[in-house]
Amino acid sequence: MEGAPERVRMTYDDLLALPDDGLRHELIDGEHFVSPSPGSAHQLIVGNLYLQIATFLREHPMGVVMLAPFDIVISRYDVVEPDLIYFSSERFKTTVGEKNAQGPPDLAIEVLSPSTRRRDEILKRRLYERSGVAEYWVVDPEIETIKVYVVQDGKYRLASELSREYEAMLSTPLLPGLTVPLAAVFQLP
Repeated sequence: MEGAPERVRMTYDDLLALPDDGLRHELIDGEHFVSPSPGSAHQLIVGNLYLQIATFLREHPMGVVMLAPFDIVISRYDVVEPDLIYFSSERFKTTVGEKNAQGPPDLAIEVLSPSTRRRDEILKRRLYERSGVAEYWVVDPEIETIKVYVVQDGKYRLASELSREYEAMLSTPLLPGLTVPLAAVFQLP
């Protein structure tokens, strides 16, 4: 009796060889994931968060915030494009090049979409946890919440789950002094 065929794992080199089709291509443990372009609400929320963090960083230059698409190469089998990433100034200098980052950011932020919900909440959370991303934010546009995961003893723990409904303010020790009202994050035209 023959066993199941061994799964072929894609590498970053394989990913780079794909034609540019305008879609988001990621690898998690060598498995290839393709996502369509996100919807308008998703992009507006990403923009709102970026604006809040970038404005803060202009006044307090302690790091860099970047938008997708930008490859985060964790390993040759793990390459992701979080919606937003934050690198401390020191990590930026040692990790970020012109075409990609060779290592994890300090903070990864994913805004959930129907097509990426499971991947973002389970697969990427596990990848970010094991690769040393200090904080991971999962933004849920449907229920207007943000889950904040922080590393504690090498594992993520849910530090907070904030809701626009309760006029919550988001803050992080990675960016001392930053406070982001969830109402501003989820504000849509």
